[in-house]
Amino acid sequence: MAHPKHRHSHSRSRKRRAHDALPTESLSVCPNCREMKRPHRVCPHCGFYKGKQIVEVKEEE
Repeated sequence: MAHPKHRHSHSRSRKRRAHDALPTESLSVCPNCREMKRPHRVCPHCGFYKGKQIVEVKEEE
């Protein structure tokens, strides 16, 4: 097995890990209720998808 000959510095390790962060979640506007939702999914606020009621949403009080 290969063994490192020299220690990597903090900055070198962090440069390598700069691309490991999770991307931000993309959002789109629901055409029915105008709330933000994830694309290609049922709206969690109104339950509509592509103009049709898919899920019955409970009213929170």
